[in-house]
Amino acid sequence: MNPIVLFDGDCHFCHSSVQFIIKRDSQELFYFASQQSEAGQELLKQYGVPEDIDSLVLIENGKAYIKSTAALRICRHLCSGWNFLYFFRCIPNPIRDAVYDFAAKNRYRWFSKKDSCPIPPDSIRTRFLEVNSI
Repeated sequence: MNPIVLFDGDCHFCHSSVQFIIKRDSQELFYFASQQSEAGQELLKQYGVPEDIDSLVLIENGKAYIKSTAALRICRHLCSGWNFLYFFRCIPNPIRDAVYDFAAKNRYRWFSKKDSCPIPPDSIRTRFLEVNSI
């Protein structure tokens, strides 16, 4: 199964992060679902992730990763040198997650909140999951 990125569909920064991943995912490895969608809710429940998680979630190899660990594991698959960021996994998790939590706590203030999750273009729509596709 391909890795799945669950993102906050109400967050401009999260939406931009998904676009960032798509542009640098040359192997078209990642699939995506908004945490607010039925598919996202189903996956959060299936992998025991709290519904109110304030983090990007990566489901990879049968396990859910959150916060900085999820972000770094995503980076290791990206092209254009972004995979180098995976090196930062050597920083202790509490320190990495403190930085992640600071950004997550302020993301709506810095980037605002969306009223709805935009429909992806046809060229990548198949990479966005629906309930019947998981």
